[in-house]
Amino acid sequence: MSSTFEQMKANVAKLLRGIDRYQFNPAYFQTTVTSQILLKALTNLPHTDFTLCKCMIDQTHQEERPIRQILYLGNLLETCHFQSFWSSLEENRELIDGITGFEDSVRKFICHVVGITYQTIERRLLAEMLGDPLDTQVKVWMNKYNWTETEDGQIFVFNQEESVKPKNIVEKIDFERQLEMSKMVASTQKGRIPVCLGFFFPQA
Repeated sequence: MSSTFEQMKANVAKLLRGIDRYQFNPAYFQTTVTSQILLKALTNLPHTDFTLCKCMIDQTHQEERPIRQILYLGNLLETCHFQSFWSSLEENRELIDGITGFEDSVRKFICHVVGITYQTIERRLLAEMLGDPLDTQVKVWMNKYNWTETEDGQIFVFNQEESVKPKNIVEKIDFERQLEMSKMVASTQKGRIPVCLGFFFPQA
């Protein structure tokens, strides 16, 4: 019994070394389950769930369908190629069957990116980024984030300048240090020692 326990302990320790610690049972890998997990992780952008899940998949499995397509969709989202994302998703709509709220979760992420990137954006462009060529969803998301539309068709997103808070930096120098610095500056003005050298080569 003791020898069996020691053997199991040694096996676990071996599995915990290197990347293998994330793939205890590669023989039980299921493409369907992995695909569902990846798609769920995409709905949680901008958090890093998708990247973490992707790193746990063996390279050979990353080349399998439909995992390859999902990873491609994730890459498009992470690199903000939103229009290309919707076009590619339209060609692979069967991927998101059973993933409730997938598209709205993606739109929430896109609005997050727009909110931290733009001050104003064309309504047409926003509609394309949201995957809504008929422009029926734009008003919903504008209301959700309190964005307003101007008369020339621009949507006011956020004043980035107002979010920058200036910070005053005050450097305090005590009296003795200030007196010491004044003497040093005065000596340099008399042509005795350059300031940059005075610290290392004091005059005898």
